[in-house]
Amino acid sequence: MTKKIEFKESVAILLIMLVILGSGVIGFGLSPQVPVLTVIAFLVFWLALRHVSWDDIMKGITKGISTAIIPIFIFILIGTLIAVWIQAGIIPSLMVLGFHLISARFFVPSVFIVCSLVGLAIGSGFTTVSTVGIALFGMGSTLGVNPALTAGAIISGAVFGDKMSPLSDSTNLASAVAEDDLFDHINNMMWSTIPAFLVSLIVFFFLGQSNKGTSLASIASVSSTLTKHFAVSWWAALPIVLMFICAWKKMPAIPTLFLNIIVSTVMIFINNPQLGVAKFATLIESGFVSKTGNKAVDALLTRGGISSMMGTVSLIIMTLALGGILMHMGIIESAMKPLVAKLNKPGRLITATIFAGIGVNLFVGEQYLSVILPGNAFKPAFKRIGLSPLALSRTLEDGGSVINYLIPWGVAGSFVASALGVPVLEFLPFTLFSLLSPIFSILSGFSGIGLKWQPGHGPKA
Repeated sequence: MTKKIEFKESVAILLIMLVILGSGVIGFGLSPQVPVLTVIAFLVFWLALRHVSWDDIMKGITKGISTAIIPIFIFILIGTLIAVWIQAGIIPSLMVLGFHLISARFFVPSVFIVCSLVGLAIGSGFTTVSTVGIALFGMGSTLGVNPALTAGAIISGAVFGDKMSPLSDSTNLASAVAEDDLFDHINNMMWSTIPAFLVSLIVFFFLGQSNKGTSLASIASVSSTLTKHFAVSWWAALPIVLMFICAWKKMPAIPTLFLNIIVSTVMIFINNPQLGVAKFATLIESGFVSKTGNKAVDALLTRGGISSMMGTVSLIIMTLALGGILMHMGIIESAMKPLVAKLNKPGRLITATIFAGIGVNLFVGEQYLSVILPGNAFKPAFKRIGLSPLALSRTLEDGGSVINYLIPWGVAGSFVASALGVPVLEFLPFTLFSLLSPIFSILSGFSGIGLKWQPGHGPKA
């Protein structure tokens, strides 16, 4: 490059990008792929005017996309898992069981609690949403609950569980970046996480009361349809139990998903031996197609398969290519550096770190980078004013990984939108836990409640 990218130029580039993305997705209601591709084109032409070589641009793109190889493969496996779980009767069985156990009046808060517990046990928000979450979403549609509200409760619970689980990749990452103990980090997160959880639960309770619901006859009709056309039984719990066992044994995501797919496949051929290899391959590739004759059930359970994830995969590739260029060219680093040097008060520092995490989510769309980049940039400032690494790691989670679910072009946001079939901008106002976590973290920074300091520092030092 002819010269280093300065602060003002970096900010101008990021603002132009934000205008293009925001106007495309929010203003014109476009799918995120087109605005992201437009931003990449803008950035490439701008770098060409700066006399940056194409080889250098390619290095940034390659660096960005290389981080997505494992997540992309996991998403392909999750698409497969959704299809085989429906065919095997696992998701229909969960729905029928849920109709008997969960009260329609308390459905929304129940969804939030169930997904919180599942996410906490398995340490994966993605897996929670794409398995138990889909069954709960189907129940909500049958009960007449606003799909965006149900999706918001599912995602809020999944994010809470993911955030507070020692098995979670993002939780381990935040602890590692800040260089503190994992379980100390989880305990310290309770200062912002528990208030966010309780407020979310209360609001979900009141929002659920406004639901008009549906008749018992309609619920009975759906349950009867599911029982008639799917293998609804207690054996359907086997893959779910297996998923928990794999999480307890700390088995990585890919072998866990493969093992679950294999067990579900065996169940499919036991229940339906005449299915045939060709039809099973079509199920894996194109997903399950429900033909029960009940329009509501068919709309809910026609999903899954590798092809269902291709839109998400294309968006992830483009988003991370964009993020790779921004990082390789030092644009985000240049925009954050002057800010870090001027922050000397805990409240302002924590607020800036939160907004940096949100900004990385907006511009890069990757939840791990929303933890890594602000963590590395702000770590010296936290040390300089005497804040504990625990204060940093909590802030990184509150402003980083939980926010990615609210970004239409983000990895997590695009994934759950595809899995549940609800656009991000529709469920965003109802994803209360993700909205409240950064607020309580900022309040902690300014009030000092729950704020950890290094030995010999702090208000009483």
